[in-house]
Parts: sequence; structure tokens; C-alpha cells
Amino acid sequence: MTTSPRTTPPTHTQGTPVWLPTRDGRLLYAQSLDGPSADGVTVVFEAGAAANRSTLADVQTRVAALDGVARAVAYDRSGLGRSASDPDGRTLSRMADDLNDVLDALDSQGTSLFILVGHSLGGPLTRLAASRRPDRVAGLVLVDPTDEEIPEMTGRFFRAMELITGNAFLLLAKLGLMRRLFSWLVDAMPADDVRQDMIDEAFAPEVFRTQLAQSRTFMPEVRTWRSTPPEVGDIPVTIVAGTKAGDGMTESNRKSALAAYEKRVDSLEDATLVLAETPLTMFR
Repeated sequence: MTTSPRTTPPTHTQGTPVWLPTRDGRLLYAQSLDGPSADGVTVVFEAGAAANRSTLADVQTRVAALDGVARAVAYDRSGLGRSASDPDGRTLSRMADDLNDVLDALDSQGTSLFILVGHSLGGPLTRLAASRRPDRVAGLVLVDPTDEEIPEMTGRFFRAMELITGNAFLLLAKLGLMRRLFSWLVDAMPADDVRQDMIDEAFAPEVFRTQLAQSRTFMPEVRTWRSTPPEVGDIPVTIVAGTKAGDGMTESNRKSALAAYEKRVDSLEDATLVLAETPLTMFR
């Protein structure tokens, strides 16, 4: 494998800004860090729920330094960060189409194979996108993913709480209070430029309107996968799961999630479950 070391360090911790078009003309904002291997894979990160690319900064920079990586790309879904809002809604299917549009745009820049990393909501989203274009996906890494076999996450109570929380966050965002509520998240970012991006972008009302739009359809869509899950074939899948309660995850919820992940691994052709005893990076 030929390698191509970086010649000019990026001016931003998360790399070069890139605008990536969707099939209907929206522009999605991404940042790309060059890796050490010019002919390696491109790793694309898909954040959870209302999270934007900034929440992935720590892990993105670590992955970009790995041998075999050509680029590490974190992007904002429509309505999050700097990306244009989607007037046609935020269904899981539509978000997966957007992710494949992102891959199309990166493919046109010379990328042939991708590893998709999905956190939380990003887990099923990357699974669905990969099932539609398995030919170009070299692997899936699902970090504490939402899974259709976790009963607490697909039931009516969870969905109702998501909508209640989303509406409360929207009100707090309109009052300018979300940044104060999540100051710990800003402080946890790995660099000043990432922290400033979080302050400028992560707590705007549009972010929580987008979260609400996702919440209205996301769980019902995922629940249908119990009978008809997306097929990822022989794509290697790694599920990285926490083992401890916290951050809204009760001990009971954690046990249910781990049981679901074990079932998911058993159902796939090439899958591994990795248990993270301690957090290695900032994945929110």
C-alpha cells in the first residue's frame, strides 16, 4: 500500500471544509481530514440524533491518523450544523438517501471504498444506506446503535418521551438556554475551534426542529425492521457497546441493549461485538 503523508496541516482540527450535494440540490456540510494512506479507505461518520459533526471531532482525528485510512469525514445531516434544512421531512429512508448522496460526492473525488461509522441513530441509518449500495462499503462500525430488538427504544413510551423532550429542548433553544444546559458538552470538545463551532451551531432552534422531525417517524420505521431488516450481506460489521449505565441509559436499558447487540451479531454473516469497559473517546 502506498502512503502519502500530509504535507500541509489542516487549519481546523476537523480538516478541510467540503460542501456535498444531495440529489435534490441541498448542500450538506462536511469536514475532511487526510489520512496517511492515499489509496486507503475513506471513513465517514454518522452522528446520533441531534448531534452534528463537532461531536465526532475527537474520534475523527484519531481515526484519521490510522494506517490504511485515506480520509476521515464527518458531516452534518440536513438541518444540523451548517447543512441546509430538508423541506421534505426527515424519514430514515430519506436520511439514508442523503448519506448515499454524500458517498456519491466523495466517490466522485476519487474514493472507491468506505467504512461507515454510525453512533446511536446513525447505526440504523448506516445499515440502511449500506444495504442499498453494499458494493462500496468495506465495513460498518456501529457505536451503541439504536436497534430494532431493544424493546425500550421501539415502544410507545420511548417515542412519547422523545417528542416531549424534543419540544422542551426547542423551547429552551428559543430562549437561548440550551448552551447553558449543555455547557459540559462544549467543554468536552478537544479543541478551541471545535468548541466555537459547537457554540455557534449546536443549540439553534432549527437543530431541535430537525430532531423533532426525525423523532416523528424514526422509531416506527425501525420497528418494522423486526420482520424485514435491511440486508448488509457479507459486509463486516463491528458493534461497539458500552457496558455501564449512565447518560440516560439505566442498568436495565443497558442489559436490553447488550442482549439485542448479541442477537444482531448472531444474525449477520460477519459481525463482532466489542465491549467498551471505559470510554476511549468523546462519542455523544
